[in-house]
Amino acid sequence: MVKVEFLGPIGKSPVEVDASTLADLAEILKKDPEVAQWLAQSAVAVNDKMVDTLDVTLKSGDRVSLLPPVCGG
Repeated sequence: MVKVEFLGPIGKSPVEVDASTLADLAEILKKDPEVAQWLAQSAVAVNDKMVDTLDVTLKSGDRVSLLPPVCGG
């Protein structure tokens, strides 16, 4: 199981999901309309390391963070 954190304006509590890759996780998260709208525009970190591909293998205990874009000034 991997822990998924939804940061910033996503406003969803963390969940634990059984996924072996980020691609698998993305398919699972697309089923949640509340999260699906953020997937294409969010950055992703695995265990606090930014990643730019869905070909990342996940291990039990990994933490995935979805980081949506934010406005600031």
